[in-house]
Amino acid sequence: MTVFSAASSPRSSRTRTRAHLVPFVLVGVFAAGAIALVAYLLWPTWSTGGANAPDKLPVSVGGTLFNLPTSAIRMKIQRHSGPQERIDVDFLYPSLEPPGTPKHVSADSVDAAMQPIDRIFLSIAAHHDALSPEQRTATIYPRYLDQAATTPEDGLTMRMFRTDTPYGNEDLYSGTSPALAARCTRDAATPGMCLSERRVDGADLTFRFPRSWLSQWRDVAEAMDKLTVQLRGPRG
Repeated sequence: MTVFSAASSPRSSRTRTRAHLVPFVLVGVFAAGAIALVAYLLWPTWSTGGANAPDKLPVSVGGTLFNLPTSAIRMKIQRHSGPQERIDVDFLYPSLEPPGTPKHVSADSVDAAMQPIDRIFLSIAAHHDALSPEQRTATIYPRYLDQAATTPEDGLTMRMFRTDTPYGNEDLYSGTSPALAARCTRDAATPGMCLSERRVDGADLTFRFPRSWLSQWRDVAEAMDKLTVQLRGPRG
C-alpha cells in the first residue's frame, strides 16, 4: 500500500496541476479571440492608393454654404468639407475652370516658367459683421480719394487715392453696367493687381485679378458674378 501510494502521488499531483491550468488557458484563448475580433473590426479598410477625392466639397463659411471644386482649392489643409473660417480658390480665366495640377518648376526653368497670370483668385472669409464692401466704397474710400483725378474710360471710372493715405499707391475703379468696384495697385516692379469684394450672407468674397484685365472690365465683372452664383450652395 505504501509503495502504491508513493507511486501514484506524482501522477495525482500532475493531474491536479493540469486541472488548475485549464481555466487560465480558456481565459487566454477567449481574450486572444476578443482581441482578434476587435482588431478586425477596427482595421482600416482603405487601400494604400486611397479613394478618389470628390469633385466638389460642401464648405460652410460664416454659416453660408458653398460647393467648391476640390481641384480649385489652393491649400491642401483646406480641402475638407464642413465649417471653415476662410478658404482660398482660383479659376482659369476666361473659362472659369479649376486649374490643373501645377507643373514642377526647377531652378533652371523658373525664368521660362514666368507667364502672365491667367486666373482669378478668390478668398472666401467669414465677415463677423464687419463693414460691408458696399459701405466701405460709399463711406470710407471717398475720404481718401483725389477728387480731381477722375478718368472715365469705356464706362469705367478711375479715381486716384491721395499719396498721404493708407491707399496711396492704389486707384479706385468703378462701373455700373455691369456693377464693378475694384481697388487696384499701380504697375511697378510687379504688375498691378485689382481687388474686388462682395458679400454673400455671412461671408465676404474677395476676388483678385491683374489690373491689365480692366481693358475688358465688363467681361471680368460678369465672370465674378458667374462664379459667385456657381459656387453658392443650395439655400436652406
